[in-house]
Amino acid sequence: MLTKSHGLGNDYLVADPAELPFTVTPERVRLLCDRHIGAGSDGLLLLDGQTGIRIFNPDGSEAEKSGNGLRIFARWLHDTGRIGSERFTLHTLGGDAAVEVQGRLVTVDMGIPHFRDDVSSLEVDGDRLRVVALSIGNPHCVILRDRLDVTDLRRIGPLVEHHPAFPKRTNVQLARAADRRRVELLIWERGAGETRASGSSACAVVAACSRLGLVDGQTDITASMPGGELRIRVDERGSVWMTGPVEEVARITLSPDLIARLQALP
Repeated sequence: MLTKSHGLGNDYLVADPAELPFTVTPERVRLLCDRHIGAGSDGLLLLDGQTGIRIFNPDGSEAEKSGNGLRIFARWLHDTGRIGSERFTLHTLGGDAAVEVQGRLVTVDMGIPHFRDDVSSLEVDGDRLRVVALSIGNPHCVILRDRLDVTDLRRIGPLVEHHPAFPKRTNVQLARAADRRRVELLIWERGAGETRASGSSACAVVAACSRLGLVDGQTDITASMPGGELRIRVDERGSVWMTGPVEEVARITLSPDLIARLQALP
């Protein structure tokens, strides 16, 4: 049994590996996430121990952290009775994250971002781009624009994702500070491509804009994406908190034919 949920249109499959009739491999993740011949999703969230999470991109690669993924996973743990409390800590490859489940809203402490002072501009497709590179448990490259254009995202997103400055690839955001308490962004997600929403990307953009003095510190900032809005706050320690909705879509029992195809893969 798998659960499918989304955060602002960014959807994930969630599973307990003990309930799957196969072990998880990159090839099997790619088939599961395929929207035509699999269950279809932007990734797979896998229980690891009691409150650990493994996060797989739809291309089969493993991610360190995902903001929407953490919110989805926290609500799944709570709703399935695996965790009795509304407040607990998730363990990820990108570090621990405190979470609080409040009905359909979930708050996550994404941690203190680490900025790369060695990357402030990139040569991409003949253009010199001013960027803010940082990690919030996973890598991000924020490119500030006066105007956001999805055609621009599709052109430079994959080039920046695979730029030599990021040997493990990076998530990419085109962003603008609309005012002191609102940012807007378009997202090219590492291993997934153009994405309607991303929690860690929203946090990265707010952190970058806060560092540049473009938004007010220690207040709720609205991060607006094509899929919807998240509420982001940078606290007095510099840690970035994210609050947003989670919606369960379906509970999925895989067909015998799909299980057989999955088991046939390496």
